[in-house]
Amino acid sequence: MATNLQMTPQLEQIHGEIRDNFRALANGFQKLDKIKDSNRQSKQLEELTGRMRECKRLIKEFDREIKDEEGRNPPEVNKQLNDEKQSMIKELNSYVQLRKTYMNTLGNKKLELFDMGAGASEPTAEANVQMASTMSNQELVNAGMKTMDETDQAIERSKQVVHQTIEVGTQTAVTLKGQTEQMGRIVNDLDSIQFSIKKASQLVKEIGRQVATDKCIMLFLFLIVCGVIAIIVVKIVNPNNKDIRDIPGLAPPVQNRRLLYVRSGENSVMRW
Repeated sequence: MATNLQMTPQLEQIHGEIRDNFRALANGFQKLDKIKDSNRQSKQLEELTGRMRECKRLIKEFDREIKDEEGRNPPEVNKQLNDEKQSMIKELNSYVQLRKTYMNTLGNKKLELFDMGAGASEPTAEANVQMASTMSNQELVNAGMKTMDETDQAIERSKQVVHQTIEVGTQTAVTLKGQTEQMGRIVNDLDSIQFSIKKASQLVKEIGRQVATDKCIMLFLFLIVCGVIAIIVVKIVNPNNKDIRDIPGLAPPVQNRRLLYVRSGENSVMRW
């Protein structure tokens, strides 16, 4: 049925990856039957468990893509895609059940030999004791060494996580310190700019007052010059006007003169 499905390129890619993982799971469980060593069986089961997790993630992504395309696909196409999704979920569940069966029947119980803490029940502890009694000394040593190795690896991973956390915290602190200093410089720059703006406003006001004063002085001088010019014009036009005083430094106008001729005998005398 999957070959007749109408899917977008994204859905086809996800569907192909799911099918590839299913084929890998089938081959992996077939190889598991041929493995006799418990350590190799456990490693094989861990790899298969990782495949199952990847299938689960891809099926969720497949479901999201179906919902995104639901409004653009015909109802029959949506039904086929949902049926395919349910089929893949059932197939994945079958592999999950198969894994549980192998976990119960194969040698993974030996890995739980020392799991007798406060949360373990008495029947489980007794079963572990009975299992330990059936194991050889070498198997017990191997199981204990493997458990210790796994514990050491978990401790090393925890140390790495703590170290990485400390590094991230240190880098974050340095970054915050730098940002705080930068904010302080920005605030100081803003204060300087505000002070400069105030000084510039005061300077503009002073310049405005000086310009207004200069304009008043120029207007006053202009009026004085206009008045002097008006007096000169009036004095020239009407020199006999006694209401207008002579301007200092300005010579009075030349008055009309008459020539008088006095004749006496032959000689003529000209008088002013």
